[in-house]
Amino acid sequence: MVSTVRTVLGDIRPEELGVTDAHDHLFFRSRQLPGQELDDASAARAELAAFRAAGGTSVVQWTPYGLGRRAADLPLVSRAAGVHVVCATGLHQAAHYAPELLEELRGRLADVFVSELTQGIGTSGVRAGLVKVAGGFHALDAHARWTMTAAAEAHRATGAPVAVHLEMGTGALDVLDLLCGELGVPPYRVILGHLNRSPDLVVQRQAAEAGCYLAFDGPSRAHHATDWRMPDAVRALAEAGFGHRLLLGGDTVVAGARSVDGGPGMPYLLRRVRPRLEAELGTDLVARILTANPGQAYAVDWR
Repeated sequence: MVSTVRTVLGDIRPEELGVTDAHDHLFFRSRQLPGQELDDASAARAELAAFRAAGGTSVVQWTPYGLGRRAADLPLVSRAAGVHVVCATGLHQAAHYAPELLEELRGRLADVFVSELTQGIGTSGVRAGLVKVAGGFHALDAHARWTMTAAAEAHRATGAPVAVHLEMGTGALDVLDLLCGELGVPPYRVILGHLNRSPDLVVQRQAAEAGCYLAFDGPSRAHHATDWRMPDAVRALAEAGFGHRLLLGGDTVVAGARSVDGGPGMPYLLRRVRPRLEAELGTDLVARILTANPGQAYAVDWR
């Protein structure tokens, strides 16, 4: 069986991803962010085009179930911009959802994830390429354990990678204890997000030693206070021998963060972050972090 990355336009070889924003959002709508929704298809298309103009070729959208993914629009904006897009299934923290929606999903969450990975999202025909779940601030509550248990079931059924929102970058080791220890997900199928938001080099190294992927997904308008420490963390991990486990993303989560709306947006990852890291790590390793690593992290022998 050949490993492939599942994009919204179909499965591709890992090497076809090219320069990849490994964690971002084209569409996102949450009750936690009223008035800041990413729900404009024209703006999404323009942002992808700007990313393409900066040298990008693929974007992994981590927007999960129920948060305005607009799956039917993803193939259209992907094709128009000439950028590969990977879509997520999964579930975010409970605060992002109406309680009645969560209750409706009780007892069938893993089935929803598997269906969206294998059959498609609603009537769009778009199949998800990963499962996104979330931890809490320095803790895993009952909701996180429920969603991660469902994610592990979906992984076992399909082989899909599991990407994890770490609240403010915390709780990495608790997540790994649950997903990889109790639930049996292989560490190399787990991607931890927001490591840049909690610049604890010891925890980051312990997570890397466990064998998972570490996503440094700034810059962020909301969390810029820790962005400046990211190059030091990436360099420390690379010097410790974990350059093959690192990923980079932009995590554009509100409209004002888009480059086409005056924010740093997706192109900033390549215009500013890439040259800064190249000065620290050299062009070869940064090229690997942006190309080969995402291909390995998101490629699956689909079952």
